[in-house]
Amino acid sequence: MTAATDLALERAIGALAVPGILIGYRLIAPDDALALRPDERDAFANSVDKVRRASGAARIVARSLMAQFGHPAQSVPKSASGAPVWPAGYVGSLAHDNRVAVAALARRSDFIGLGIDIEPAEPLDADLLDLVTTPSERREIAGDLSQGRLLFTIKEAVYKATHPLDGAFLEHHDVEVDLAAGTAMARTGRTVQFRHVASSHIVVLAYI
Repeated sequence: MTAATDLALERAIGALAVPGILIGYRLIAPDDALALRPDERDAFANSVDKVRRASGAARIVARSLMAQFGHPAQSVPKSASGAPVWPAGYVGSLAHDNRVAVAALARRSDFIGLGIDIEPAEPLDADLLDLVTTPSERREIAGDLSQGRLLFTIKEAVYKATHPLDGAFLEHHDVEVDLAAGTAMARTGRTVQFRHVASSHIVVLAYI
């Protein structure tokens, strides 16, 4: 399970740094599904191979972040809601596309919610713009589909940060993003801070 590197992506992810939050990435390898432990594997029994590989890669990253905190590398099974289950005292998030897996981890004493998401740095499909963005967001980005992709990624990260806390399912229109302020307001009334970077991919870190 030798890890390849993407230096541009590595530098971009490094720029996401928030004190107290560790972030890592891995380029997904053909044998990364083997990293799934027995208590993780059952949740992916009906998944296609690429999902098992990506999920294994994300957990390789998560366990490396645990080690950086001085915590024994543990399994990260899926809960009934599909969210990862983190070791006691920690909060985290996983994400992947077809090429890259990422993870974020922090101590629960410092943060109560984390969300990370990754998307290829490609324009959003034009027919998805109205579905993903609110009218005020569309005015702010003036129809820029690359910014539309960014908004999509932010909202996915915000959902991951808030759902374990509030238990609320959020549609894209249930999150209003202020790009200039670096904050998003969920329908639940919760405000989430976020940071984002772009290289070959857009990566967004949302935190509470």
